[in-house]
Amino acid sequence: MPHTTSPRHERPVSALTIAGSDSGGGAGIQADLKTFAAHAVHGCSAIAALTAQHTRGVTAVHVPPVAFLRAQIDACFDDFDIRAVKIGMLADATVIAAVATALDQHCPPYIVLDPVMIATSGARLLADDAVEALRRRLLPMSSVLTPNLPEAEALLGRGIHDADAMRTACDDLLALGPGAVLLKGGHLQTTDESVIDLLAWRTDEGDVLHREIRHPRLRLEAHGTGCTLSSALAAQLALGLRMDEATLAASDYVYRGLLAGTRPGRGDLVVLDHIGAGQADA
Repeated sequence: MPHTTSPRHERPVSALTIAGSDSGGGAGIQADLKTFAAHAVHGCSAIAALTAQHTRGVTAVHVPPVAFLRAQIDACFDDFDIRAVKIGMLADATVIAAVATALDQHCPPYIVLDPVMIATSGARLLADDAVEALRRRLLPMSSVLTPNLPEAEALLGRGIHDADAMRTACDDLLALGPGAVLLKGGHLQTTDESVIDLLAWRTDEGDVLHREIRHPRLRLEAHGTGCTLSSALAAQLALGLRMDEATLAASDYVYRGLLAGTRPGRGDLVVLDHIGAGQADA
């Protein structure tokens, strides 16, 4: 007689990703859902863009109608216990406005905004009106903003060239409205060959605190690290960790995933190992 088990009947914690789909499975919605699963969080998704891509590049992009995007978001909130939302690639100002309006209505406890604005090649992915819409509509409602240095430079309109400038940039990004800023420093060269990320967040008393997170620099070209970091942060917040605890745990998860990463395609890009990264938390 086959062994059977009874399903658990309590509703699990859920997180929602609103982002683009990566047909190659390394970034975007696919990376987000793998990350949620590795954290034992039920993953929901609203696809804001579909991409045809692999480890060697993007060959096509399709943006579905905003009414359909809104329908996906509403369906998820209607049925699941969504404790956190991760926002990734949003194609234009119209999509940004639709997402902001939906989240204004549903009021999730946490919103993690990964402002996908700059391609790995350095090309701008968002028009100026979309960047302004992001700055005006989504930053003020975000619990935490997770830009890399080029994205932070685009939001602030100036360069960020050293660790002191990173700290000032964090404070200036906080002034735009998010509850916290995790500024990713992978583009900054350091003398000790480490990667420095800097978290700035407000306490309940209104004070601004800073925390530096360092990891050894890995000599590889990776795919999906920003998506994974923001979705891991959303998962940890959904599970009840404080902002500083959640940020450190998410950063460590990405580092472990990179250490165990593989090259599943014909390109040189490394894709994170979510199963191996998650097992270290078990």
